[in-house]
Amino acid sequence: MSSSKNFLIKVQNKHSHESEFLQAVEEFLDSVAPFVLVSDKYKSRNLLEKIVEPERVIIFRVPWLDDNGDEKINIGYRVQFNSAIGPYKGGLRFHPSVNLSILKFLGFEQIFKNALTGLPMGGGKGGSDFDPKGKSDNEVMRFCQSFMLELSKHIGSNTDVPAGDIGVGAREIGYMFGQYKRIKNNFTGVLTGKSFNWGGSLIRPEATGYGLVYFLNEMLSFHDISMKNKKIAISGSGNVAQFACQKAIELGAKVVSLSDSSGYIYDPLGIDDAKLKYVIDLKTIRRGRISEYADQFNCEFFEGTPWGLDCDIALPCATQNELNEHDAKKLIQNNCIAIAEGANMPCTNEAISIFNSNKILFAPGKASNAGGVAVSGLEMSQNSLRMNWSKEEVDTKLSNIMKNIHRLCVEHGKSNDYVDYVKGANIAGFIKVADAMIDQGAV
Repeated sequence: MSSSKNFLIKVQNKHSHESEFLQAVEEFLDSVAPFVLVSDKYKSRNLLEKIVEPERVIIFRVPWLDDNGDEKINIGYRVQFNSAIGPYKGGLRFHPSVNLSILKFLGFEQIFKNALTGLPMGGGKGGSDFDPKGKSDNEVMRFCQSFMLELSKHIGSNTDVPAGDIGVGAREIGYMFGQYKRIKNNFTGVLTGKSFNWGGSLIRPEATGYGLVYFLNEMLSFHDISMKNKKIAISGSGNVAQFACQKAIELGAKVVSLSDSSGYIYDPLGIDDAKLKYVIDLKTIRRGRISEYADQFNCEFFEGTPWGLDCDIALPCATQNELNEHDAKKLIQNNCIAIAEGANMPCTNEAISIFNSNKILFAPGKASNAGGVAVSGLEMSQNSLRMNWSKEEVDTKLSNIMKNIHRLCVEHGKSNDYVDYVKGANIAGFIKVADAMIDQGAV
């Protein structure tokens, strides 16, 4: 590899049709390639060439019957990206937008996110273009059973341990786990995100949101900033947004927005525990729209995203590329002091560049939203031990993991008076994975 730029061009030429994957690789290489080029340990081993290519990609068709007895066909995927530090670990996403580029981007990010947790987990991702919305429970069950019929050949508690993601919650995990157990005659921790009464972990639904705020609080505290009374804009209204909101309220912040695909609410009085309970019921029981909150609590609803609001802190928790260059400039103009990603790659590379060039505190998702996979890793440990930890024990372990991730980001990203958390997270994750690959013969 003659230079980081030449290597990026080589990757772009090879994967020119995979825009999401290339975005993740470019963000990674911006900080890691210069580090590798000056390292005698890493530069001559072609580690970057190996690490950007998955160890295995599995693609299969998924036939299933709808309630009318008509056969439907979807595509299933599993990208097993890197197993240097443990079994492949990463969620399954069921959504019409799912394609190989998105899953490779997610799987690539997962390598380093998992490495940062300190737990023995490799990186992987999977899913299908199946849309569970509007489907009956029986249709979802038949799809999940067909999906697992093929996926079961490639996963296992010491090989690959999938979890949930968008479109895959406790219902889908249950159907897939039951099918795996039926096929293998084996009750094992092959999936995480299970219901607590049959092998799941306490606070798994809360983990990503809680972990996001734990990391944010650590980042602010490191820079002598209190979260108390800070005005926070949150996008999304699913699990991550809900529990990030809950933990932020608990730590004394004022959350003023939540959103969904229809738009966002702005509540200048702040979302309190009672209002949040309404949102949780709205989204999990009634499957309603966030606009109903505005009607219920007499506040404003707007189309679009909340990044034009006057806020101290922004937590994008909805979806990839929801916060662009224009949004970043608006946040800075409104004196936003910190951004922490709760979703996977919600900020474009252009937005991240603006935050860093203006020395705004910015936490990338591979660091700040690692709480979900951290508790998934703790669920794997509990399954192996055939025991469950209390909510307090899991929460304490999660908090400590997020503190340690922050420490690693500072260690590898601090320069003079600024911490580049993107650089810190990427280099810290790379070192752990690369060292393991070298120890194993650079496989």
